[in-house]
Amino acid sequence: MKITNQIIEKHGLKLEEYKVIQKLLKRDPNLLELGIFSAMWNEHCSYKSSRIHLKKLPTKGKKVIQGPGENAGVIDIGDNDAIVFKIESHNHPSYIEPYQGAATGVGGILRDVFTMGARPIALLNSIHFGSTSHPKTKNLLNGVVSGIGGYGNCIGVPTVAGETKFNETYNENILVNAMAVGLAKKSKIFYSKAKGLNKSVVYVGSKTGRDGIHGASMASAEFDENSEEKKPTVQVGDPFTEKLLLEACLELMKDDSIIAIQDMGAAGLTSSSVEMASKGSLGIQLELDEVPCREDNMTPYEMMLSESQERMLIILEDGKEEYAREIFQKWDLDFVVIGKTNNSNNLTLKFKNKIVGQIPIEILAAKAPVYDRKWIKKKIERKEIKIKQLKKVKLEDALIKILSSANHSNKSWVTNQYDQMVMCDTVQKSGSDAAVIRIHNKDKGIAVTVDSSANYCKSFPLTGGKQIVCENWRNLISVGANPLAITNCLNFGSPENKEIMGEFVECIQGIKEACEFLDFPVVSGNVSFYNGTNQKNIFPTPVIGGVGLVPDVSKTLNHNFKKENSTILLIGKTYGHIEQSCFLRENFSISEGYPPEVNLNNEKNNGEIVLRLIRKNLISSAHDVSSGGLLVALSEMSIGSKFGAKIFKPKNLTNKLEYFFGEDQGRYIIEVDKSNLKQVIEILNNDKIYYENIGKTQNKYFEVEGELNIGINDLFKINNQWYNNY
Repeated sequence: MKITNQIIEKHGLKLEEYKVIQKLLKRDPNLLELGIFSAMWNEHCSYKSSRIHLKKLPTKGKKVIQGPGENAGVIDIGDNDAIVFKIESHNHPSYIEPYQGAATGVGGILRDVFTMGARPIALLNSIHFGSTSHPKTKNLLNGVVSGIGGYGNCIGVPTVAGETKFNETYNENILVNAMAVGLAKKSKIFYSKAKGLNKSVVYVGSKTGRDGIHGASMASAEFDENSEEKKPTVQVGDPFTEKLLLEACLELMKDDSIIAIQDMGAAGLTSSSVEMASKGSLGIQLELDEVPCREDNMTPYEMMLSESQERMLIILEDGKEEYAREIFQKWDLDFVVIGKTNNSNNLTLKFKNKIVGQIPIEILAAKAPVYDRKWIKKKIERKEIKIKQLKKVKLEDALIKILSSANHSNKSWVTNQYDQMVMCDTVQKSGSDAAVIRIHNKDKGIAVTVDSSANYCKSFPLTGGKQIVCENWRNLISVGANPLAITNCLNFGSPENKEIMGEFVECIQGIKEACEFLDFPVVSGNVSFYNGTNQKNIFPTPVIGGVGLVPDVSKTLNHNFKKENSTILLIGKTYGHIEQSCFLRENFSISEGYPPEVNLNNEKNNGEIVLRLIRKNLISSAHDVSSGGLLVALSEMSIGSKFGAKIFKPKNLTNKLEYFFGEDQGRYIIEVDKSNLKQVIEILNNDKIYYENIGKTQNKYFEVEGELNIGINDLFKINNQWYNNY
C-alpha cells in the first residue's frame, strides 16, 4: 500500500515527522511499520513535548528505590518492605465510553504495579466532570463511577480515596485519573530491562482482539465533533481475567525465572517489546503467527497495535519455559513463546515465514522526536475584586451555599459504590484527609491521597503547582503520616498552543520547587496532553498522588471532632485571601484574581510541628484548611462526628467573610484535650509557630458567636442533599 499524506495524518504523525522516519530508515516504511511509529512516537508514549521539562523534577531521595522510567515508582518503608505506586490518565476513552474507559484505566494501572512484583493493596482516583447542568455530565458520572467500582471490586483491591469535581472546563473532555499502590519485598522488585541473548519472549494473559487499536494515538489528539466515532479504539476490560493474571505473575515471581516483565498497556505488543529491548540495548524478533488471537484473520498490523487488556510480555531465563507454562495454564491463561532476544538491535516481525517489518529499536525509542515547544509566561494583571453585595452576605447563607454545592457536598453516593474494606487492611477509608492502609500483619501502615486545583493553576500556574504539592503534604500530615514521595498525572490541553505550554512549564516549576523544599520526590507519573475539543482546552489540571508512612496505625488521626469541650486551635496565619476562592465561585460565580501565596517555610514548619504533636498523642483530631477556608474545614470536622463547635468572634476582625472563607495556605485545625493544652502551647511557642485559639467543641450545634447557629443534624442534611437530588 502506498503511504499517502492522508494515511500519515490518520496515524497522528506530522508530515515533517514522516520525513524524519524516511531519513532514519533510509527507505519508506510499510503500513505495519508506519503503525508502529505512530504508536511509539505519539505524545502518550514518547513524551515528546514534555520530556525536557519533566527532567527538572526532583526524583531522588533517601527512600527512593526506583524513580520515573519504569512501570511504577518504588519507595522503601523499612523491614524489607517497599511501596510501588503510580497514577495514569484514561481521559479520552472514558469520555467516549465511560464504563469501559474508566474500568480499563483501573486495570492498566494495576498491571503497572504488579508488573513490578507488588501485590496491589489500594486504588485511588481523581475524576473531573463538566458542569452539572451539561446534558452529558450525569451519564458520564454514572458510567465512570460504575466502571471504577466494577473493576476494582471484582479484582478485590480496595478503592480507598479520591476526589470528584465538576467544572464547565471539562464539558467536552472529562478527566479520569487512576492510581494504584502495591506492596512488595525490597529484595524482589522486577524491572522491564531485557538482558541476555536468545532468551524466550513470552506472551501471557488474555488473547489479542481488535479492541483498542490506535488507542494511544487517540489519547494524543484533541476531540472534535466526530469523537463518538472513536468508540472502537476503547479497550474492553475483564477484571476476573486480570485477577488470574495477577496471581499467576506473583506466583512465577517467587523464584528467579523472570529476567524482565512489561505490561502490554498503551500501544500493546509494540510498546512492551520496544521498551524492553531499548532498555537492554538488545534486539527482539517476534513470530506473529504465534500470538494468541480471539478473532479470525488478524493481521500483523492489528496484532502489534491492539490494546486488548490483561496481557503481559515476559523474558524468561533459559530452561524456565515449562515451569512457567504450568503456572499460567493452572490459572487458565495463555502462555506462548512468541519470540527471542538477539543482538541485532532491531524489532524484527515475522509472519507466515516472511519478515513483515524491521525497525532499529533506537529509532523507535531514543530517536523519537523531542520538542522544545514555544511557550509564554502567564501574564497576571492585579485587579481588585469589588462586589457590591458582599457586605449583605450572611455567614450562614454563604456556608450553606458551599456545603450544598456539587463540589463540596458529601460524596458517599460515589464512595459507596467502591469496596473500601476488601483485604481487611483498610484502617481509614475515604472521607478524611487521607486513607490509611495497614501493612498486613504489622503495626505500621501507609497513608495515601490525591489532590488537584485547576482554578489555582489556571490563574497562576507557578503558584498552583506549588499549592497542590503542599495540600497533598498537609493531607498526609493530618492523619499522622510522614510524607515520602509523590506520583503525578499532568492533564493539560494542546502543547502546540503557546499559552497551554506555558501553563505546563510553570506548573512543573511550581511542583519542582515545592517537592525540593519539602523533600517530597516525584517517583512516577504520566502526562496527558490534548485534553480539549475543537481547540477549546481544559484548565491545567495536574493531579498529585502522595504516599506517607504511618509508624503505628493505632495512632492514626482523622478530622472528626472527638469529644465535648476540647480546645480548637488554628495553626498558621489567616490573611483572608479570597481571590479564586470557593466562596466567590459558589456565591457569586466569580473565578478571578490570584491564588493564595504559598510560603514553603511555613508549610514545612507548620506541618512538622503538627506531625510531632500527633506522634506525641497530644491532639485528638486534625484537618488541613484548603478549599472553602476555615469555616468549611470546621464544618467538615463537625459533620463527620457527633460534636459541633462554638467558634469565637475573632478580635480586630475587619472582614468576617475573608477571615472565615479565605483560602490562605499552610494552615491546620487541631483539636486539643484540656489536659494536653498547656504542653501543646509550650511546644508551639518554643518553635515560634503562629496559632490562634478559635473556639471549643460542643454538643449538637455548630456555632459562630453572633453569626450562625446550625444543628449538627441539619448541617449533615445540607451537606448530603446534592447527590440525592441529582
